[in-house]
Amino acid sequence: MSDDHRDLPHLLRDALVAADFTFESVSGLLGPLAHDALARNETVPGLRRTRGGSPLETLVRLFLLQVPVAASAAEAALPGLVDRLASRGVLTHSIGEVAARLDVRPYASERLADGEVVTDHFWVVSDLTPGLDGTPARVGSDHVLGISPASTSLAQLTLREDVGSALDLGTGCGVQALHLARHAGAVVATDVNARALDLARFNAALNDLDDRIEVRDGSFFEPVAGERFDLIATNPPFVISPATGERLVYRDSGLPGDRVVEDIVRAAPGHLNPGGWCQVLANWVIAAGQPWDERLGSWLDADTDAFVVQREVLDPAAYVELWLKDSGHHPSTGNTDVAEYHRRYDTWLSWLEEQGVEGIGFGWIDLRRRDEDDTRAGGVHELLSWPYEVEQPIAPAVAAWADAARVQVDADSTLTLRADVRQETQGAAGAEDPETIVLRQQTGMRRARQVDTVLAAVVGACDGELPVGVILDAVSQLLDLDEAATREDTLPLLAEMVREGFLLPA
Repeated sequence: MSDDHRDLPHLLRDALVAADFTFESVSGLLGPLAHDALARNETVPGLRRTRGGSPLETLVRLFLLQVPVAASAAEAALPGLVDRLASRGVLTHSIGEVAARLDVRPYASERLADGEVVTDHFWVVSDLTPGLDGTPARVGSDHVLGISPASTSLAQLTLREDVGSALDLGTGCGVQALHLARHAGAVVATDVNARALDLARFNAALNDLDDRIEVRDGSFFEPVAGERFDLIATNPPFVISPATGERLVYRDSGLPGDRVVEDIVRAAPGHLNPGGWCQVLANWVIAAGQPWDERLGSWLDADTDAFVVQREVLDPAAYVELWLKDSGHHPSTGNTDVAEYHRRYDTWLSWLEEQGVEGIGFGWIDLRRRDEDDTRAGGVHELLSWPYEVEQPIAPAVAAWADAARVQVDADSTLTLRADVRQETQGAAGAEDPETIVLRQQTGMRRARQVDTVLAAVVGACDGELPVGVILDAVSQLLDLDEAATREDTLPLLAEMVREGFLLPA
């Protein structure tokens, strides 16, 4: 960034503050109908709500609705900055009109800090939103994505405890780095896209976080060779596609299949401090003839705790359709004719079939390097297929899983049933015993588990007062069961229920 532009992010921030260009104010101005329409890339309701000419309305029309505004209105909203922002590439200035060349977007996110909910406010500069109102959606190879469902999902997954150091691997425009800088003493953000690095630096300064965020050029862990961090967050370019010579850097790694995700998972433990986390949002191959969890499990370090959650599975055809639409290659975008679309579709689908890809999984990979004083024989690995609704942000549930992974359960353990767990029973009306008993969490992962009468009775008696061995013996006597056999059968199940979050150590 030249000296002439070095103070521009700070001056822009002052103008955005003066115009009250915040997430709450924009949402209030647009109202639910227009706000939801804009989320679907439709601008007409928003245009109807922003005709008053105030600085806030001007900025919404300029940056979010992506329509030209009168030069006088732009000057009023961005006093003294229009020409400088045009020189920087943020705006384009013609006679009488100003239009946006980049998206400037207010953003807010909640996190827990010392038990209190804190709302962090940001502004994020990125490339313009493609495909508004059905316009052609083709993006360039160095396109820099802004706020997206993937970035918000990773933000909700990432733990928010205060840490000394953090790494945003493949930062893009810097969304995760901005989040990390609110609770990390120092943040390193890496990428190979020169435009992304430039915007990440601009966004760090725009949010007055440039003293905490260091942006480095380089591929994956290369810029941080030999360094360790307390927290790594990454949404790598994970799209599984053939090498056709066309690469969108924000989504295509250039590596075959899901190799980029495998490489990160294998390398990450070597870049973590004891007790440190790496949290990955990713796609992975579901190979024909091999369970997905067996394949991903082979990537995991034996001494590292790992919580892997598969949230969604797409068949190869649906996957190809999704990403061809994302890149603007669907005929409906106006960029591609039907024959060209069919050629691309056939090439990609044929390649997936040749690779033996049965499906593509999407989800989270959470890795935690064990503390130095952790004496367990190895790490705990749980790979869970869970496409059901979860509580957001999900980060506290991930942290609770790691705490539970370190708990050893034996007959002397005292446990308590988590307060939000509810019991559901099903059976014929009037029957003495239910046919099925299900315990269901109301918060966090919202897991459900079917239990038998013995386990339900034991869990129901876990109030933190009596050791589970005493409870097991009492239930055995009540149901006329062998005490030793009941302990042998039920203690491992109780350990599972602790790991799954149904039971907590007292």
